[in-house]
Amino acid sequence: MNKYIYYPGCSMEGSARAYYDSLNAIKGTLDMELQEIDDWNCCGATEYVGMNLIPAYSLIARNLALAAKQKNGTKTVMAPCSACYLNLEKADYYMAERPTLGEKVNEALAAGGLHYEPGSVDIRHLLDVLVNDVGLETIKAKVTHPLKGMRVAAYLGCMVPRPDFEHRWSDYEQPTELDDLLNAIGADVVDFPLKTECCGGHMTQIGPETAYELIRRLVSTAEEHGADIMVTVCPMCQMNLDAYQTETNRFFGTNYHMPIVFFTQLMGLAFGADPKDLGFGMELVSAKNALARIGVEEPAPVETSRKKPVGLPMPPRRFKKKFGGNGNQEGQE
Repeated sequence: MNKYIYYPGCSMEGSARAYYDSLNAIKGTLDMELQEIDDWNCCGATEYVGMNLIPAYSLIARNLALAAKQKNGTKTVMAPCSACYLNLEKADYYMAERPTLGEKVNEALAAGGLHYEPGSVDIRHLLDVLVNDVGLETIKAKVTHPLKGMRVAAYLGCMVPRPDFEHRWSDYEQPTELDDLLNAIGADVVDFPLKTECCGGHMTQIGPETAYELIRRLVSTAEEHGADIMVTVCPMCQMNLDAYQTETNRFFGTNYHMPIVFFTQLMGLAFGADPKDLGFGMELVSAKNALARIGVEEPAPVETSRKKPVGLPMPPRRFKKKFGGNGNQEGQE
C-alpha cells in the first residue's frame, strides 16, 4: 500500500470534478491510500504570491504545517493540481533558502498555533507519484482495455516541470513522464512539441486576445500532429482549453473541436472503469469521437456550470483585430 498525505486543492470538487472522480476511481486499483489534510485551505493560486509574499506563503505554509503534524507512516504530500503542487513546493523551498521569510511566515503561523520547519514533508505531483512510486510496469499490468487506436497529445502545462527544485522531472522543456504513462496504458501518443507551453492561465479574464492566441496555438498544434484528444495534468489547463475553445474559434474564425481530459480519466478507461464514473460527459468539447476509436460510448453530457451565478461586474470586452480574427466580439463571454 502506497500512502500519501493528500492535498486536493480548491478545483478538484469544482471545475476539475472529472479529475477528482477519476482519481478516486483508480486509486484502489493502484493500491494507493490518500489521507486528506485535515482543515486544509486554498493555496492562493497565482495572484496572491504576486501581491504580498508574507501572507501568501503563510497561507500556503499552513497546509504544510498541518501535513507535517498529520503524517502517519508517510511524509509525502501529494497534490494533483499543478498550481497547488508548485505553490507548496515553492513555499517549502523559499522558507529554507530565505531564513527571514521563513521566520516571518512562522510568526504568522504561530497566531494559529502552528509552525513549519522546511523539509518536514516531501511535496510531489500525482504524475510523479504514479510514474516513480507506483511504477509504469505496475500500471501496465493493471490494463485490461488498452487504448490502442486513440491518438493522444500529452500536455503538461508550464508549471509542473519548472522550477523543479528537487530535480524530479526528466527535462524542463520536454519531460517524458506523461508520454511514458500514456504509452503504458496502450494509447498512441503523438509527438506534441508544445507539452510545457502555457495555456494562458487567468489571461482569459484580463487579456483575452493573448489567451485565445495561446489556446489556438496549443489546440491547432495538437490537431496538426494528428491527435484525437489532448490529455493534461492541470485543472487550469483543462478548463482554459476546454471552456474557452469555443470563444477561441469565434475570435479566429476557426472550427477546432479538440476534447481536453485528465490523464487519470484515460487510466480509468484502460483499467476497465465505467466512463461515467471517470467524469466523461463533463467536458464541454465532447470526447465522443475520441472514445469511439477505442469502442467506448461516451455518457450523456453532464449539466455543469463553471461560472458562479453571481460574480463581479465586468466591462464589455472589446477585442482589437490583431491575429486575423473577426475582432468584433464585443461583450461576449
